[in-house]
Amino acid sequence: MAITDVARYAHLSPREIDALGAALDSIRTEVEDSRGGRDAAYIRRTIQFQRTLDAVARLLIFATRSRAGWLLGTVSLALAKSIENMEISHNVAHGQWDWMNDPEIHSATWEWDMAGLTSQWRYSHNYRHHVFTNVLDVDDDLGFGIMRVTRDVAWRPRNLIQPLRNVLLAVIFEWGIALHGLHSEHERATSTAERTAHTQALRRKITRQVMKDYVVIPALNGSRWRRALTANAAANVLRNLWAYAVIFCGHFPDGAEKFTSGVLEQESRPEWYLRQMLGSANFRAGRVLAFLSGNLCYQIEHHLFPDLPSNRYAQIASRVQALCAAYGLPYTTGPLPRQFWQAQRTILKLALPDRFLRATSDDTPATASELRGYQARMES
Repeated sequence: MAITDVARYAHLSPREIDALGAALDSIRTEVEDSRGGRDAAYIRRTIQFQRTLDAVARLLIFATRSRAGWLLGTVSLALAKSIENMEISHNVAHGQWDWMNDPEIHSATWEWDMAGLTSQWRYSHNYRHHVFTNVLDVDDDLGFGIMRVTRDVAWRPRNLIQPLRNVLLAVIFEWGIALHGLHSEHERATSTAERTAHTQALRRKITRQVMKDYVVIPALNGSRWRRALTANAAANVLRNLWAYAVIFCGHFPDGAEKFTSGVLEQESRPEWYLRQMLGSANFRAGRVLAFLSGNLCYQIEHHLFPDLPSNRYAQIASRVQALCAAYGLPYTTGPLPRQFWQAQRTILKLALPDRFLRATSDDTPATASELRGYQARMES
């Protein structure tokens, strides 16, 4: 079940937790002090590559007449959209490139090529999720309000349809993120007028996005508008499926722990670091797969340092993994297919009432419960 005492679960003394925090602070400082021209060149080169790939894909869709040409153009467009969404927009919105003081590549001005508003997403994601990662009743990303992903949440009859909700969310992921961001803004709004303003702002963004993807761009293709329309729709779905897979692999496989709200009481910075390490999961990836995932294959490192440049996560990862080994902490990672399967297995199993599940809440592979963790350490 959810962890109530992070330090005790991790079998670390206050001095050890402070030392761990100091080591992680040192990593942050070293990366911040070494940011410079190579990092700036990386993000500018990435943006240029993405825009070129997008243009080439649309040219293929327009200029070719075969199904193979349409397919190649559509897949290329989906890749361009995925790079824009994950390696560029997600990371820019985290403030990873704000140090450059470039008004075009800044979290305050960047707007991504998706249905949701970046400003609304920044609150629901950068604050609600990243600050309170996997804390029950605080982190809205824990099941996104529509799925049961931990036994700490009571089963309800509506959970029976969560396998269908899960598939639907994967297909329309950008729309789910848009509504999720709006929900978070409504939660913190202090008046009806404020909630209405947030709703209207999202409607304006959706109108612009729909017009761009499904009216303007197809119209620019003239008599071949249907070819462009179907390519845009297919590319958006492929991008949604990939973004969904990456996000779920980083948050819901076995080993991504959950926490009760009590852990937030007087939580220190080192304790916050520790919670991020326990509550996140990586998947193994080479350079290409890491790039296409927005470097979110390093989800642990991203949760520790969400505002450090994503191109640095690979070098940070080896040091974080060494710290985990030194302090006897888990470093949750594995092949992408396995991490994805574990997340899906949890969603499918928890659609059922607990009485139909074979494992008890303290002996389920979905979480290393406090009781099981304590017992294992006592035996060792």
